Amino acid sequence: MGVGTAINVAAVLIGGGIGTLVGAQLPERMRQTAMQAIGIVTLLIGIQSFVQFDNPLVPLVAAISGLVVGELLDIDGALKRFGDGLERRFSKGESPVSRAFVTTSLLFCVGPLTILGSLEDGLSGDYSLLALKSALDFVAALSFASVLGWGVLLSAGTVLVVQGTLTLSAGLLEGLVTEPMIAATTATGGVLILGLGLMLLELKEVRVANMLPALLVAPLLVAAAPLWPF
Repeated sequence: MGVGTAINVAAVLIGGGIGTLVGAQLPERMRQTAMQAIGIVTLLIGIQSFVQFDNPLVPLVAAISGLVVGELLDIDGALKRFGDGLERRFSKGESPVSRAFVTTSLLFCVGPLTILGSLEDGLSGDYSLLALKSALDFVAALSFASVLGWGVLLSAGTVLVVQGTLTLSAGLLEGLVTEPMIAATTATGGVLILGLGLMLLELKEVRVANMLPALLVAPLLVAAAPLWPF
């Protein structure tokens, strides 16, 4: 438990360090190709997570229900407004370090992979999703550091605090969460990961953040299964 967060922190530090030193010299075409490869792998991970659950109705109902809640709450819009507000507050031309820190902290810590990966790491010790996120964050840290400078390195601390807290909190729920509930959450997360892959490949703009409540709906559906009339 916690290995995934350690890998993620290291990826941000290494990617940000390389970006600060030599990132500006890397061709844009190389960075685009790497991001496309990661997008394809993200799609495959999402499909793999989805098909491992034998009842597709659970992630389907969870995704739709979660999306309704997310759209009503406008989670995606709220996160964007929050990020814009932080950037306006801390980035007034005084220091590029503040802008780099705020921008990359939001990028690395707001998203389904952060939540789902940390929960899986805490509940089962499976850090494969956080390893995938680490690859994404490595490329992003390298790219941002090449433009914004060493302030990107400070966001590694944010990753440590946010993901570490989620991982430890998940461990406290170990006695309450069953294997079917974890499997349902993973399958539902696969739907979100598919949406993230589509965004990375620039094929479709998906408001993935609005689907985050689905990760709470899925285990509740499994827990309520004995009450269903069929």
